[in-house]
Amino acid sequence: MKAKLFVFALVFITGIASSFAQKGKTKNVILISIDGYRWQEIFKGADSSLLFQKKYRKQDSAELVKKYWAATANERRQKLMPFFWNTIAKQGQLYGNRDLKNYVNVKNKYWFSYPGRSETLCGYYDPAINSNSYPDNPNENVLEFVDKQEGYQNKVVTFAGWAAVGNIVNRNRNKMPLYNPYEDVKGASLTEAQKLANELQYLLPNTFGSSERFDLTTYALAKTYIAANHPRLVYIDFIDTDEFGHSGQYDSFLDAGHYLDKMIASLWASLQADPFYKDNTTIMICPDHGRGIDKGWVSHGSETAHSNETWFAVIGPDTLPKGEMNAEGQIY
Repeated sequence: MKAKLFVFALVFITGIASSFAQKGKTKNVILISIDGYRWQEIFKGADSSLLFQKKYRKQDSAELVKKYWAATANERRQKLMPFFWNTIAKQGQLYGNRDLKNYVNVKNKYWFSYPGRSETLCGYYDPAINSNSYPDNPNENVLEFVDKQEGYQNKVVTFAGWAAVGNIVNRNRNKMPLYNPYEDVKGASLTEAQKLANELQYLLPNTFGSSERFDLTTYALAKTYIAANHPRLVYIDFIDTDEFGHSGQYDSFLDAGHYLDKMIASLWASLQADPFYKDNTTIMICPDHGRGIDKGWVSHGSETAHSNETWFAVIGPDTLPKGEMNAEGQIY
């Protein structure tokens, strides 16, 4: 089995495309990107070669072991990503466990953020996009495609943890709503929760610089907007994992993944509690690239082996509950 690019799964497999013809159950999609989160942590939990090295942690080792360590990979991954393994694994599908020869890779040859996100959103790899500083993306993306479909106009929105996403999505061309770091959601009738989410951006340390923000604030802005406005396609871009990876803080890298699992679980619960989204919404989750192994885990890119290795997860009404995919195959 050799599958097409991930974006075609978004449009065709989940049922959003067939919903235009009133066939599929999926009417709404939440697409989540987790920057540089490795398949190893998804499928095997905490990596002993990193967890037990003092140079990769600042937290108390006993507390860290208590939180994330266990004797088997199955136990470790459930401790790290409980929603993935207690809910998605039972109701949805997870791809990319290379130990089972279920391979997921990026197609581009660069293995970093702008090309990876562009490939996911546009459905193919453009070799001209070779820099994180690349200007506006000339290629049409799936967000623009969906925004043109009947019933979806002005119902597509992006929440980004990294300012370059504005270029990747090309907000200047399509004028679709997109909220980059330190951009407030505006409107005359914001809910109190939305006002608080706006404020949160300025109450946390500017640890990653002015072009990025903590995942918590991106999540708060997205979740409160979804509840208030009922968009049909939402792209949420998270970045903490990559930042802590580059800084060599494996303890914080694990925490970032664990907290994202909690955020996604909370979002899924709120969607299922909202009649607008209940039983007709699909969530898809993927990284933009992988990372290296051993001491190379802090890096990614074409000179860092294994950082083209990725994964993805999907849960929704048109997704068969197959759990962890164990069929041999290659997906890009």
